[in-house]
Amino acid sequence: MQFNNLSRTKNTNVILHAFDWPYRLVAEHAEKIAQSGYKSVLISPPVKSMKTSIGTPWWQRYQPTDYRVIENQLGDTLDLKHMIDALLREGVYTYADVVLNHMANESDMRSDLTYPSCDEQRAYQDEKDYYQSIKLFGDLNEPLFTETDFVKAFGIKNWKDKWQVQHGRITGGQQDPGLPTLRECDHVTEQQRLYLKALKQLGVKGFRIDAAKHISLKQLLDVWQQDITQDTHIFGEIITDGGATKEEYQLFLQPYLEKTRLGAYDFPLFQTIYQALQPEGSLKSLVNPYCFGQALSKNRAVTFAITHDIPNNDVFRDLVMPEELEWLAYSYILGRDGGVPLIYTDLNPSGILNGQQKPRWQDMWMDPRMTARVHFHNAVHGQPMAMQRVTDTLMVFSRGNMGYVAINKSCSDHEILLHSHSPLLELLTGETYSPTEGQIYASIPPMSSALYLVCSEN
Repeated sequence: MQFNNLSRTKNTNVILHAFDWPYRLVAEHAEKIAQSGYKSVLISPPVKSMKTSIGTPWWQRYQPTDYRVIENQLGDTLDLKHMIDALLREGVYTYADVVLNHMANESDMRSDLTYPSCDEQRAYQDEKDYYQSIKLFGDLNEPLFTETDFVKAFGIKNWKDKWQVQHGRITGGQQDPGLPTLRECDHVTEQQRLYLKALKQLGVKGFRIDAAKHISLKQLLDVWQQDITQDTHIFGEIITDGGATKEEYQLFLQPYLEKTRLGAYDFPLFQTIYQALQPEGSLKSLVNPYCFGQALSKNRAVTFAITHDIPNNDVFRDLVMPEELEWLAYSYILGRDGGVPLIYTDLNPSGILNGQQKPRWQDMWMDPRMTARVHFHNAVHGQPMAMQRVTDTLMVFSRGNMGYVAINKSCSDHEILLHSHSPLLELLTGETYSPTEGQIYASIPPMSSALYLVCSEN
């Protein structure tokens, strides 16, 4: 299988994950998104899924009923096209989250496995002009999938059994019949490929593969062929609880990395960062985590400090870092060389508030502390990373001759020495440091970080 895609290039543009944002809201913020330094926006799954006049929860977007039209709580195909064009005018690409493992769990409403439902197919006929206007591909007179396109229904019991994970239903509990799992067959593959090609035709330049660990390698290779992967950044969600020594890594992530050339969420690095920032952890583990199997190679990794699953699913909530630690994590992710950083923002579905009693991640994407970090990342792109000083609680590294990053996770100030013959601007405070005989001394307050960029004498 030949791949030629952005997943293995030097694409390190920062992605804004506008989680569950309506398409028109993204379009309204297109200029601000570009001005803040983001080069791509990842949106929630553009499919047909349940919508109501009073709204539906975020997880409904991950329960598709049809690929051939986009109509959900976030907007429709026309809204999506407007959003893509608005972003592109600002030089920002659109990435789409795609759900290919399963369809909607509608067992409480009907017992058949026909998608879309008979009621939805009747609506296609009753409002024919509208649905034709939002159609991506295919014949809306016929269902997309029927019972023969699904594997036999059973819930996953053993999450360390690879066959179960890739053939069973994802369930929410013992009484939940689960999400109907699509099987490996020519019809399913063809419909998924037509869907992805239609999104590319609209202007989508990247894809996040939801629940990628539940999809077999054969199905991944059959769907993600060169006509789709060409000039496209693609990365899968394969959740692991650590790096190369962990069973989940060996069962799911390692084969994915070996058999495909697609990117992936860097959960091993996330776990390394999370542990390093704990009181008993050491920043020394972040010097070169890739060497120890605790991070993905930089041309495959999508790096993050939080994903949408962490605050919105009880099973992951203990991985939400305290605010001050999350800011340190972002200084490392956006300061280091390697991976494509993903910055999470939402409309507060979790209800978690920050220290000012405001929705914690809703406006974080445009917080000056975040845009300063994004600016640093963009300014030092391509510059080599070299460690200058590392202890359990302090890390200082340079990015070529362009700048420095300092991270102090201790409870006391740390004095650092930087070597530069030019003034340095610290982006988080706006303070300028002038050198004396090529040396600059600075103090890093406790539980804080600093990002220094070389600036001109003027």
